[in-house]
Amino acid sequence: MKKTMTLIGMIVAFALLAGVAVPRTCNAEDLTELKLKLPKPMFVGTPKNIKSKILDPNTGKKRKPVMAPAGLTNVAFEKEVTASDDEPIIGELEMLTDGDKEGADGSFTEFGPGLQWVQVDLGESYELYVIVLWHYHSQARIYHDVVVQISDDPDFVTGVTTIYNNDQDNSAGLGVGKNWEWIETNEGRVMDAKGAKGRYIRFYSDGSTSNDMNHYIEIEAYGR
Repeated sequence: MKKTMTLIGMIVAFALLAGVAVPRTCNAEDLTELKLKLPKPMFVGTPKNIKSKILDPNTGKKRKPVMAPAGLTNVAFEKEVTASDDEPIIGELEMLTDGDKEGADGSFTEFGPGLQWVQVDLGESYELYVIVLWHYHSQARIYHDVVVQISDDPDFVTGVTTIYNNDQDNSAGLGVGKNWEWIETNEGRVMDAKGAKGRYIRFYSDGSTSNDMNHYIEIEAYGR
């Protein structure tokens, strides 16, 4: 038993040194690579004219394998989506969970300026481990005040777990965050939900470095 625990500790330590996310609620021997199906890239390289004081230091590097418990499925696929604005300027709400992650016209939904949110109803409560978000990747840009929360309360008043927050000045009114901003690419943004349980996932944003509008292409949530 002691040898087994030592081996587990060594695996966890190696994973952490390699920059691989290890969910807190899982043992190392339960983890496997979560293979994400990515859309084709729309541009190559990292633009030099986009600046951020909190830009992810891994920008421009190939993303390391995403490790998660075995047997997870995308429980957000074709689930109902609501939003702070139920009449998008471009696109339809159901496009956010339809499986289309491409960056071309006709694959994204556009909302008006200011703080906006979209919300996925998973239909029942799940234990969530990996959330993947694509805002817009036909052009390099950074979206601001990105906050992602999970709850069993559709109004997000009680039992709210925040799994991502890069709002550095609390301008969204959801607390000061410590996460990075990132430049949009075809890889999307992977977020570790650490086994948080909930039926609803809400995503906030407040414009980008390109304009004041808010965009979403696809949302995936891997859980059980």
